[in-house]
Amino acid sequence: MKAFTQHRGLVGPMDRANIDTDMIIPKQFLKSIKRSGFGPNLFDELRYLDHGEPGQDCTDRPLNPDFTLNEPRYRGASILLAQKNFGCGSSREHAPWALEDYGFNVVIAPSYADIFYNNCFKNGVLPVILSEAEVDILFLELEGAEGYELDVNLVNQTVTSDSGEVFSFALDQFRKQCLLQGLDEIGLTLIQAEKIRQYEVEREKAHPWVYGAIK
Repeated sequence: MKAFTQHRGLVGPMDRANIDTDMIIPKQFLKSIKRSGFGPNLFDELRYLDHGEPGQDCTDRPLNPDFTLNEPRYRGASILLAQKNFGCGSSREHAPWALEDYGFNVVIAPSYADIFYNNCFKNGVLPVILSEAEVDILFLELEGAEGYELDVNLVNQTVTSDSGEVFSFALDQFRKQCLLQGLDEIGLTLIQAEKIRQYEVEREKAHPWVYGAIK
């Protein structure tokens, strides 16, 4: 998993509450567990005018002109600004996979569904929580300024707007350190790989009959 320390990027808006994981990545795309290739199908039902299927080439699919992220001014956005209860619904880890594969490194919202929030940290996406009032300020600034960018600093736990206003966000320190180091649960376990190997050697010496039965 990639490490995250600081990111400055173009902001894209998702100005509606209760965006669920089926809206983020519809159920028909859950057949694959490769963790990659989901970006073209992010927000598929909102983004396109036709019905998407796994493995389909999205290059020539008709885009929905009313979907905000299809506007040219948001092309290349890497920070998603959203409303409350983002990522609700089913627990599919494909949701942060799709966001990351599309190019979003940060999501900013007033609140998230717990499972989605946890899954973001496991996949290198930083979910920032700001108050509804602060998010509304960012939406207003974003609407009025094409090319609007934010600077997100994980070390200092701050979001700095183009106008220079600084918003602080709280974060569990364990999750913070894991993201700073680019470590998920597997990565954390592998840090102890030598101790695990040593334990296995010592256990086999102490209980050879167990390992004999396994072999």
